[in-house]
Amino acid sequence: MSRSAAIKIPRLPLPEEPVRPSFRRERAALKRGVWPVAGCDEAGRGPLAGPVVAAAVILDPDKIPRGLNDSKKLDREAREKLYDKICASAEVAVAFAPPARIDRDNILRASLWALACAVKALPVRPKLVFVDGRDRIDAGCDCTAVISGDAIVSSIAAASIVAKVTRDRLMMRLALAHPGYGFERHMGYSVPEHQAALAKLGPTVHHRRSFSPVAARYLLDAADPDEIVPAALPL
Repeated sequence: MSRSAAIKIPRLPLPEEPVRPSFRRERAALKRGVWPVAGCDEAGRGPLAGPVVAAAVILDPDKIPRGLNDSKKLDREAREKLYDKICASAEVAVAFAPPARIDRDNILRASLWALACAVKALPVRPKLVFVDGRDRIDAGCDCTAVISGDAIVSSIAAASIVAKVTRDRLMMRLALAHPGYGFERHMGYSVPEHQAALAKLGPTVHHRRSFSPVAARYLLDAADPDEIVPAALPL
């Protein structure tokens, strides 16, 4: 054997296939006779302003929209198109945890409450619910928590899209009622533009008083939060 033949050329690792949501878990439940199966997810845990929006979706096994994915991996145009397809072919419900509940209960409890409300608002009562994350919810039926579920479970991915689009649309309406904050661009998240607006204009009734940048602003102004006049929520 020649020396050149004895030299092993290292093989480059093959690129991994991108992880995409599948209907495998829902279909397995259907084969066991467990149906309907819902997926639920929320949008808006991190922002300084606006509600948490939760969504629950029961996909039609025969009409699953193509291109479902974690809403964070999709651009706005793709989310909007998928939102329309989901609402046209699936059972869908949404629920909101307003800033007052977030401040009272904390963001985790308020989010889980909104998720449970979304499931209970479905026009069809599910027998099994898949929820994104580590925590199960009081869904009134069997519930399975799936870490990174919005990236691997189709019904959760669909719910993540519905929740994200619904919340973005709401924040754009709030931007009309509260010009100068840039809600239509950052959706209430703690970006420099939002921080600057808070410093200049102060918080609105839609800001979360328990979140430190907003609480710091209240302390700076030495104002009584109960004296703030609530603004109307645009419809």
